[in-house]
Amino acid sequence: MATPNRIQGTDESLTSNRLQQLYCEMLRIRMVEERIAELYGEKKMRCPVHLCIGQEAIPVGVSAILHRDDVVLSGHRSHGHYLAKGGNLNRMLAEIYGKEGGCAKGKGGSMHLVDRTAGFLGATPIVASSIPIAVGAAFGAKLQGLNLVTVVYFGEGATEEGTFHESVNFAVLKNLPIVFVCENNLYSVYSPLSVRQPNVRDIVALAESHGCEGKRIDGNDIRVMYESSSQAVYKARNNGGPTFLECETYRWREHCGPNFDNDLGYRAPSEFEEWKATCPLEKTKTYLSQLDAWSLSWHQDQVERLSSEIESAVRFAEKSPLPSKDQLFQHVFAIPSLASEEQAA
Repeated sequence: MATPNRIQGTDESLTSNRLQQLYCEMLRIRMVEERIAELYGEKKMRCPVHLCIGQEAIPVGVSAILHRDDVVLSGHRSHGHYLAKGGNLNRMLAEIYGKEGGCAKGKGGSMHLVDRTAGFLGATPIVASSIPIAVGAAFGAKLQGLNLVTVVYFGEGATEEGTFHESVNFAVLKNLPIVFVCENNLYSVYSPLSVRQPNVRDIVALAESHGCEGKRIDGNDIRVMYESSSQAVYKARNNGGPTFLECETYRWREHCGPNFDNDLGYRAPSEFEEWKATCPLEKTKTYLSQLDAWSLSWHQDQVERLSSEIESAVRFAEKSPLPSKDQLFQHVFAIPSLASEEQAA
């Protein structure tokens, strides 16, 4: 293939080879989510699932810049965030199946993914609840002199919560190494922004009112996500303080569950089609074609490779045992006496 063009970022440049890697990461998330949607009707997954189909460029663009030890936190729609940060696919699917082999031992389900070895500190489904935890993680890293960056993902509805404002204010006050990533997919369940916020309200301006640098960007464009994330992470890692990114995007499936819900009447079919035309994978395919870095055979090779990985993970999840009764109260809370004994040992 031709010598790649370069798209310059603050931290590193984006080559055609790198763009191929990012495409494959997005494709992997898309295929995992579509497989979950196919299997959900078997009723072996007994937890709610919130799919991120259509939003894959955001976590992939952000995590492409992060180090393994950097910390990420998320909310209820966390599969893409978990996988992009290096979370284990086998353990993620086993968790959704409620199995012992899951990343939370089968006790958390889809909305409580965690993998500290990958820097994925956890996901919590209460709106905005992970934001102060992320700020605390960033504060702790700074107090310890660790050169780590914290990223927290949340939806636009979280900006309506008081804890969002308190957290951003504290992050600016303490000049913390954190990036606030707002995935604005226009809807909170079935409610559009227009019935929840006055039309004069600007989400970026909310962050800026606390002194936090804010940007509104195309969350479906991997090049924009990569560039903006590079700048924000570079700034945080070099004592420049927090950044707020409002990433405009759109979810293709229902708020919770595997189905398309365009016939429910809360969003127009024409709106869905307009956003579907901005599919992050198709956009990236166009960029790769322009760089002479795309071929049908290459794409098919990636699909076959990823299909094999996903089916292997499904088999792992289905074969993994259910948690035993004696594990019911394990890993639920810390027992000080036992913790001190373990430290002494």
